[in-house]
Amino acid sequence: MSKLFVGALVALLHITPTVVLVKREDAVKSCLPAATAFTAREIHLSRTDAHRLHEALDWGPDDGLLTFYIGKSAGAAVGALTFIRIDTPHGPLEVAVGFRPDGTVHRVEVTKATVETKPWVLEAVRSGVLDRYVGVKAEAGELGAVVKTPLVPGGAESYRGKVGQMAAYMLEQIDKGVQRAVVAYGWYYRPPTS
Repeated sequence: MSKLFVGALVALLHITPTVVLVKREDAVKSCLPAATAFTAREIHLSRTDAHRLHEALDWGPDDGLLTFYIGKSAGAAVGALTFIRIDTPHGPLEVAVGFRPDGTVHRVEVTKATVETKPWVLEAVRSGVLDRYVGVKAEAGELGAVVKTPLVPGGAESYRGKVGQMAAYMLEQIDKGVQRAVVAYGWYYRPPTS
């Protein structure tokens, strides 16, 4: 009975299965190319921090948990990476955002989409929008100031009219994912001391 209900719900929402566009391992290598070792840092947000993040971005990580993967080489941190999920009416989208040690974005990869959204996402990625995020700096200042980074309006505005309507919608979703990563990094990530 529950499988039937879930099947009907999926059909009603027209969410198709998730597909991997870039394997997570490949995204890690791409976003943190100098790293030879990795550790995961989980940041458990307080209720207050989770609320502030939700108020600013209408988003919060699952279970109030942010995870950053720290890349190291010869014992020194060479960057950090996080994966951000964006839920859309067409299903989930996932972006990987890699940061240099100075807090600037090194690279963005779209790692997951759905069967339905894959062609739109691929068109969005082919537009070159991912290069637009390189060098965006995560600021640790006031949360409102961090939200007003050059990402708003972001890649979607830069490419409007250059891609199809649904690809433009996916660009907006990619913008959201990158903005969430930049804000999370700027506010909650603390570079390792060793």
